[in-house]
Amino acid sequence: MEIDEVERLIESNIEDARATVTRPRGDDDHLAAVVVSPAFADRTLVDQHRLVYDALGEHMTEDIHAIELKTHTPEQYDR
Repeated sequence: MEIDEVERLIESNIEDARATVTRPRGDDDHLAAVVVSPAFADRTLVDQHRLVYDALGEHMTEDIHAIELKTHTPEQYDR
């Protein structure tokens, strides 16, 4: 799965999200993503990550082996 497609899925399924996805190990199965969205406000870290997994849907079981997530509200990210 292409990085830009992963970013598009996250950004189109989470309100006002900005996603930056990389392949830190250089292989196709492992991804890392930094996702910034006001939708994360007042949510636990587990719930924030669940929003990202839900945005990726079936791709999490079919195309993506693992994804390392860092999630922030815009205020947290700007600090």
